[in-house]
Amino acid sequence: MVKIALIGVDGQLGTDISNYFKRKAIEVIGLVGLKDIDICDYKMSDNILKRINPELVINTAAFHDVDLCEDEVLSAFKVNVIGVKNLAMICREINIPLMHFSTDYIFDGKKKEPYVEDDCARPLSLYGISKLAGEQVIQYILEKYYIIRLSGLYGYTGCVGKGNINFVELMIKLAKKEKVIKVVNDQILTPTSTRDVAEKLYELIRTGNYGIYHMTNTGDCSWYEFACEIFKLMKLSTGVLPITTEEFEAKARRPKYSVLDNVNLRKIGLADLRNWKEALKDYIGSRN
Repeated sequence: MVKIALIGVDGQLGTDISNYFKRKAIEVIGLVGLKDIDICDYKMSDNILKRINPELVINTAAFHDVDLCEDEVLSAFKVNVIGVKNLAMICREINIPLMHFSTDYIFDGKKKEPYVEDDCARPLSLYGISKLAGEQVIQYILEKYYIIRLSGLYGYTGCVGKGNINFVELMIKLAKKEKVIKVVNDQILTPTSTRDVAEKLYELIRTGNYGIYHMTNTGDCSWYEFACEIFKLMKLSTGVLPITTEEFEAKARRPKYSVLDNVNLRKIGLADLRNWKEALKDYIGSRN
């Protein structure tokens, strides 16, 4: 694999994929969503990708404001389903694989133990429904694909769709203004570093084993515990008050438990990602 078209190169995951892959001597053609390519425009995407002639398309573009999806349903499905369908059809015609990213929010959280790739998906939100539909469209159209499910992602660039900020930076920003911050304590997940994901993606691509993969750091915590660890590492004295999902009053429903188990990575001989606390410590240590 020597040439990759990377859609969403300006995002938090796209930035780290681009940086890491380039260090591994892979030619990365970075495409900024909407500016360089609109995946919802089939003709435009077709022309651009065929001109680049990559060996793999990596798509990090998505409509991932979970609560906004409840109101802007058409926009969410246009990007997360129709856009993905366009890319899958183009990749099929060129006969190359597509790598696409999904979410822990395709599960309903009732299992109470880590979800494996074969578990039945039952999304609770329109965001989760749109991401699951994107997965199914890829499987319907392509034989060669990597579908990567992530959880609690944070990276140095921040999420473009959320104002270039991630949960870690949001907590630090709030800590400078508030004496006490309220954080949900009954949603359990695994915070995951984009840098760790980028490194594991490179390992996965080298195996050539297509399929669906969970790819998160190991261990788990609530958003409240995540915030407490951030403040501990940052040596911030801001108070953190645990609240329930109901008290937070978010528009979209979220799973109470959405920890993912990277079973399929281990099946092909790849090691688990490191513990989330270790990854967060590295992030905090080098964020400046």
